[in-house]
Amino acid sequence: MTIKLHCFGESGNSYKAALPLALSGLDWEPVKVDFFHGATRSAEYLALNPIGEAPVMVDGDLTLAQSGVIQMYITEKTGKFGGATPDEARDVMKWVFFDNHKMSSQAGMLRFQMNFLPEEKRNQEVIGFVTARLKSALATLNRVLEGRDWLVGNGPTHADFSNCGYLYYPEPFTFDRVEWPNIDRWLDNIADLPGWKHPYDLMPGRPSDRGL
Repeated sequence: MTIKLHCFGESGNSYKAALPLALSGLDWEPVKVDFFHGATRSAEYLALNPIGEAPVMVDGDLTLAQSGVIQMYITEKTGKFGGATPDEARDVMKWVFFDNHKMSSQAGMLRFQMNFLPEEKRNQEVIGFVTARLKSALATLNRVLEGRDWLVGNGPTHADFSNCGYLYYPEPFTFDRVEWPNIDRWLDNIADLPGWKHPYDLMPGRPSDRGL
């Protein structure tokens, strides 16, 4: 049975689930969530995920929300990306939590403020505050990746797939790869994995579809 991932191309959180699915060898397909026209607030979608967020994964009778939970399920199904030892598995979770608290929460908010809100609704104080927090998280990531190809162990894990979730997008949100050489090299490592695709190629939906 084909796994269905309810997602949309503009969503870095969706990408954190779609990318390991694409690399895992599992049979899956994306289902577009029309987020910008209110799909996640519809009764139908809230019945699928009461939290009202994307992504949501459906595998037969099983429905899972939140990218980190979906990543755990991918590891349960395939044995991949969860760390090679119990110590590594805990380290992977550490970086998944780091991403949720420090990286994606800041990058997602900043990218939305700077690109998807009407200009008159953009809050420069919020942009300035979140920019400082994102740069602090990027500095941590860049420092930890010094001399390392991957965040945990000797191969790609959900630690990598979580923290890269927003970092391939072309829209400006104060992140420039050339300023962070270790992150730049690491993003190339991920992009070199067989089956890797850019979020706009892996999932349906992109700003150009809406004339942006």
